[in-house]
Amino acid sequence: MTNAPLRKELHEENRLSWNEATKAHNSHKGNQAKFFREGGNTLFPEEKELLGDIAGLSVVHLQCNAGQDTLSLAQLGAVMTGVDISDEAINFAQKLSEESGIPATFYRADIFDWLAETIKKKAQFNIVFSSYGAVCWISDINIWAKGIAAILKPSGRFVIVEFHPVAMIFDRDWSHKFPYFSNGKPLTWEDGISDYVAASSDGLSLSDYETGIENFCNPHRSHEFQWSIGQIVTALLQAGLALEVLQEYPYSNGCKLFERMHETPGRRWFPPEDVPNLPLMYGIVARKV
Repeated sequence: MTNAPLRKELHEENRLSWNEATKAHNSHKGNQAKFFREGGNTLFPEEKELLGDIAGLSVVHLQCNAGQDTLSLAQLGAVMTGVDISDEAINFAQKLSEESGIPATFYRADIFDWLAETIKKKAQFNIVFSSYGAVCWISDINIWAKGIAAILKPSGRFVIVEFHPVAMIFDRDWSHKFPYFSNGKPLTWEDGISDYVAASSDGLSLSDYETGIENFCNPHRSHEFQWSIGQIVTALLQAGLALEVLQEYPYSNGCKLFERMHETPGRRWFPPEDVPNLPLMYGIVARKV
């Protein structure tokens, strides 16, 4: 497996890009504290099924963004910690936790720095959780996997629901534009992280979609890393985790990844009829042995 080195300068550009994008994303989601106070939950059936009963368990949500899923996990009884590189996202998450009355601890940090510090402190969790658009920001898949294994308690689980790397080889018009095997080479987007919440409308809003920020243009570029399913699974296995579940799904939850997708109940997006089905998401459960 060919790995990219840690590219901290690219991580920093991603932090700036996420700071701007997060403002746009949250502008469409209305009164989020009210949503949670009234019992709202952002989790999809797929992650709930893979996680199982998490009441009373310590869970860390890596790359937690603005904390909506983190607080949703807390509503299921978990003792939650969220970590994200974006200042804007973590500030929002902390405020949302306070205003909704749902407790969680949040840290603003580069995930690799946080993993290293947590390993040094010998802190461990029952579950490490990650989801939806997280792995593409990881510049070294082996260091990531080893860090996850190190912060899991014995018999603890890593659970992820993520967009499938096969889907990432297509442009928005379904043309095959990007490589599946990138050998750790970053893909740079000069226009940065988009307002994909606006593109998905009700699919990613917590209740009724609000117009919010219009015609968003990100002033900071971003850098993504493409890892194949084989590279991801192998990294987890080599880190000492035992694979229990590898599931693939022919739809994307919430996010309208491509043009002409059609939405079905449950906010699932499927390809248009003239596009043969393909895996758009995957789920993994891996246990520390």
